[in-house]
Amino acid sequence: MAANDHRVLRMLAQVQEGVLSPSDALEQLRYLPYEDLGFAKIDHHRGFRQGLPEVVFGMGKSVEQVVTIVERLAARSDRVLVTRVGEDCFAAVKAVVPDARYHPVARAITVCGSEAPSSGKEGIVLVTAGTADMPVAEEAAVTAELMGHAVARIEDVGIAGIHRLLDVIPAMRRANVIVVVAGMEGALPSVVGGLVDVPIVAVPTSVGYGASFQGLAPLLTMLNSCAPGVSVVNIDNGFGAGYLAALINDLAWKDRPDAE
Repeated sequence: MAANDHRVLRMLAQVQEGVLSPSDALEQLRYLPYEDLGFAKIDHHRGFRQGLPEVVFGMGKSVEQVVTIVERLAARSDRVLVTRVGEDCFAAVKAVVPDARYHPVARAITVCGSEAPSSGKEGIVLVTAGTADMPVAEEAAVTAELMGHAVARIEDVGIAGIHRLLDVIPAMRRANVIVVVAGMEGALPSVVGGLVDVPIVAVPTSVGYGASFQGLAPLLTMLNSCAPGVSVVNIDNGFGAGYLAALINDLAWKDRPDAE
């Protein structure tokens, strides 16, 4: 059960017990579908539908807009994620939401309340081809961790030194899902896909010289992978990869004999 579900159940129990008046409960539910700020319509219902509250894509928004959105989300959500923002934006957010945390490599802000799930579900392995791919990879890791998953990181094992990858095959084979982040020619997901029997989430990055075309070359390589079980997200879309990996890992945990 998602943390937002617990919030509503607790509120309904408070109404039943007489601790909360029906009118006050109605006021809290009034903004459940969405809240219109004029410049943005915040989807407060998304946490119930999808398990994770609406995520804020910070690029292109003003600092003031990000701050206002985060403040309203944090008032009604157990978790908040903002992607693609700098430290100046984080400083402004933290001034109104003291629990906010900045992840400098991922350029992301998170707010994690006491009701948010802990990052305890193992099974996601994150593999990066090179150090320059780490910002996108960390965006994936931060996303999955906020959704309650532990992420094991394997860094700088690109195919230019294939022996580095071969050394970590045992760790990859223990995964339920592997996120592979690569730029340049983008061949790493195919290589990994040929070594393991779990789903691969391939993430092309815009890292590379001119003929990589800002990530188009690795994107096409990954889409044309000859290895089975490889799915591909958009260029530099670490968030999308982390979210998908968390959903896959959730399914794996539900199939465990000890699952509730």
